[in-house]
Formats: sequence, C-alpha cells, structure tokens
Amino acid sequence: MRILIADEFSKGHLDSLRGLGLTVDYKPGTKADELPALARDAAMLVVRSTEVKKAVFEAAHALGLVIRAGAGVNTIDVAAASARGVYVANCPGQNAIAVAELTLGLMLAADRHLAENVQALREGKWNKKRFSQARGLFGRTLGVVGLGAIGAAVAERAKAFGMHVVGYSRSFTPAHAKELGIEHAASLLELARRCDVLTVHVPGSSATKGLISAQVLAALPDGALFVNTSRGDVVDNAAMLEEAKSGRLRFGLDVYEGEPKGGEAAFSTPLTGLPNVYGTHHIGASTEQSQDAIATEAVRIVESFLTRGEVPNCVNIAKKTPAKFQLIVRHHDKVGVLANVLGELREAGINAQEIENTIFEGHAAACCKIQIDSKPNDEVMKRITSRSEEIIFVDLVELRG
Repeated sequence: MRILIADEFSKGHLDSLRGLGLTVDYKPGTKADELPALARDAAMLVVRSTEVKKAVFEAAHALGLVIRAGAGVNTIDVAAASARGVYVANCPGQNAIAVAELTLGLMLAADRHLAENVQALREGKWNKKRFSQARGLFGRTLGVVGLGAIGAAVAERAKAFGMHVVGYSRSFTPAHAKELGIEHAASLLELARRCDVLTVHVPGSSATKGLISAQVLAALPDGALFVNTSRGDVVDNAAMLEEAKSGRLRFGLDVYEGEPKGGEAAFSTPLTGLPNVYGTHHIGASTEQSQDAIATEAVRIVESFLTRGEVPNCVNIAKKTPAKFQLIVRHHDKVGVLANVLGELREAGINAQEIENTIFEGHAAACCKIQIDSKPNDEVMKRITSRSEEIIFVDLVELRG
C-alpha cells in the first residue's frame, strides 16, 4: 500500500510509516497542480501546506485517507473528499506550544521594540533613551479570542507573565473560564474594550472570516496591541490597515491576507512596512518540537486507519445521518447472514446508513445494528426473521432526536 508525503516530514517518522508495511513515496515541495498525477495510485496522502483540490480526488481512485499535518484543513477540498468517501483528518493541538510561544514573543517584541534595538546596534547606533520606553506586560489585560488548545496555551503563559487574562468564543463558558483560571467575556466587543492586548486563535473558515471587524478594532483602547497568529482572513484587513496607518494601535502579525504559499517568494504589503506593525513569516507552528509532535500524530492516525479501520481527528464524518430507524439483528456468526438481511432491505428500497456488527465470545453469535432511512413493513420483517437457521432475534427501534 502506497502513502504519498507531499511536504516536509522527518526521516524518523518516514521510517515509522515504512515499519507499518507501507511503501512511502516522499515528495516534499510538491505543487498543488502536480498532486493529482502524483497521488493517482496512492492509498493515503499526507500534506502540510500543499493544497489538495478536487482534481486530486477525481484522479486518485484508491485514495482513502488524507491527513493535514497541522491544525486546519482549509487547504483541502473537504467537500470533494466527502463526495468520494475519503477520510480527512488533521493533527489539532500538536502545534499549540509553538504558536503560543510565538504569540508571547510578538507581544514582548512589540512592547520592548526588540527589532529596532537589534537593527540600531547592527547599524552602530546606541539609543537607550528611545528604546527604554515600554509599557511592560505585567498587570496588563490580555484578551484571548478562541480558547482551544492554542488559546489555552497562550492564556497559561500570559498568566506566568503576570497578565490578567480574559477569554471569549461562541462556545466558551464561564465554567470553562474558571477551569482555566481566567475571566469570561460575554461578547467580542466587551473583550476588546477591556484589554490592552487582543490575540486571536480561531481556525480559518467561512464562520471566522472577518471575525475581528472594524468595530472590534475600534473598540480597542488607544495604544493596544492586536496579535494574529491564526489566519490572515479572520480580521478585516482594510480596517486593520487604516488603524495601523493612524498609529492608534500596534500589531503583531504572523499571517497575512494573500501571503505566499511557498517557502520563499517576493512579498510586500502596505501593512508590513509600517513602524507599528511587527511581522513574522507564518512561522507559528515551525519549531522542531511542534513538527515532531505533528509527525507523531500523523503516524498514529495512519496506524489506527491500517490496524483498526478507525480515523482519529476525522473532520468529515456526518454528525447525523438521515436514518430514522435502527434494525437490531442478533444472528449466528455464519457466512452470508448479513448479506441476506441487507438484500431484503435493498429489495424493499430501504437504504442502510450505518452498520455495526459485534461478535461475542466463542464466535458463535453476533449482534448487528443497522441504521436505516425508512421503516420496513411487516412482510420485510417476516422474511428476515424467517431464516431461523441464521437469525436469533430481530427488533426495530425508532431513532429519536
């Protein structure tokens, strides 16, 4: 079985994949338009930044699993994968420490003018008077938008700096805030009004696009710092540019709208040329610790898929099917029993949505649960139960909720 690795992956973890009996095709630096041809005979695909478009799923008929070696899956056409019955999984939380460290680094760098300090010394200049002007983080209020693994890691580290931390997300509750030892904000605007630093840690999606709006930025107090190490489109970039030009706010950014997809490219924006904007090159997850953790998780997903048919962190399994009834069939563990049951359902025009067959000790009997989209009539039930040499008992339950 062939697995295609289309981005950088550690050699040790490549060996782990080979140890699972896989043929590893390692093609780091693969371009999106090259991927359909390269993935044609692959059973599994692992990517980091390489886009996986619809054409990949149309070309790669053997493909059963795509793993994003990172947190989000916005670079993968998940709808196209779902239409072909391909599992899509990611590695959430594995880069949390790395992104949290960079977030705190941007906060410190912007507050203490670290880049300007370094540049002045490289130019042979000494300006202690100018660079001594800093607010400090101790006692300041940090607002965290998104309290998943990354947001929680940022909150933990900020508390160690003596910052007062307040959190907000649509699913973030006062009880969760108490568990993390931080305060809860009832709304994003409330959070913005309260904080000296606002940092955002939400996935890129249609639901989060423009989440940090012009109104949210305007609610930040004068001199506040906005940090974004998540995705470039979670903020209203036009509004951010206007605020940056005015000099009212400071910005620490690791991600940008329209940023290059490759490792090296020409890139400039009006935003990054401003003195109150500190920028890095989308390196939030790029530490050895983070990449090792992500690769380890990717190998775990592959192993689970191979050995148990289960896909941890799968993002495209339906949360609810159209099934309205569950057929419970206790049967003798013989060849063809379930084929006969499913054949009766097929003849009746009834579609099976989910099937789970459990074998009991001794391997003499089993129980199969079949979720179906409509109710079998009495005649169908009679035909199923009439196979007394195969069937022990049949029950039909209406699903609720």
